[in-house]
Amino acid sequence: MARLSTWWLFRRLKSRVWAVKRIGRALKIFVPMTRDVIAGRFRPVPWSAFGMMALALAYLAMPFDLIPDFIVFIGLIDDVVIVGWLLNRIDQRLADYRNWKNGNIDIATSAHTPS
Repeated sequence: MARLSTWWLFRRLKSRVWAVKRIGRALKIFVPMTRDVIAGRFRPVPWSAFGMMALALAYLAMPFDLIPDFIVFIGLIDDVVIVGWLLNRIDQRLADYRNWKNGNIDIATSAHTPS
């Protein structure tokens, strides 16, 4: 039975590789984006990404969870799932910043020019 469970878990994780990559990408780009926003180089400010990051950090720091952390394995799983979901959503919100950083679009200047 343990072998079946391990195989099921491996297949499940393998099918979710895209989500893990998006989570890593969101974490790598969030700090430079924050610096560019503070310095005024990138506008419009992606407030939803900042809000979701604050929510993810607050959820990790909160003593109250959906499943308490003192339940050894399962208590950590809810943290991973919820924070992973939020980071995946943050990555979606950072698409404009990635395009701006790669030079594909000029959001910073287009936001300041009158229509």
